[in-house]
Amino acid sequence: MAKAESEKETAADEKPPNAGLTEVGQIAVTVEDVERATAFYRDVLGVPFLFDAPGLAFFDLGGTRLMLSRPEGVGPSASLLYFRAADIQASYETLLSHGVEFLEAPQVVHRTDNYELSIGSFYDSEGNVMAIMHETGTL
Repeated sequence: MAKAESEKETAADEKPPNAGLTEVGQIAVTVEDVERATAFYRDVLGVPFLFDAPGLAFFDLGGTRLMLSRPEGVGPSASLLYFRAADIQASYETLLSHGVEFLEAPQVVHRTDNYELSIGSFYDSEGNVMAIMHETGTL
């Protein structure tokens, strides 16, 4: 019994392995029509287009790559991207003027004495729910 207790203490004292996972490099979003989705993300949302390959399109989200692809043996995308907006109301109005359908207009969803988070959600061209967000203050 003393051996089992000693093994438990050793395991509890061990640090978890450092796999070096510190940031997201790429996010994949499945779409029905890659060309239509490419036009939406590039021309309507204004996301910088990087390159494409057969059945794929890649964009730059501030150093994180967004990959659009057709589903390969998986169901619809459950990914929800939150695009940072410096002026969420202006972004909302611009997107509306380009025919983007919003589920919810931007609204404050969390507020403290030092922090405020506003979010508005919309559909992309493929029916995926996406969002714009704006933060002020510090948590």
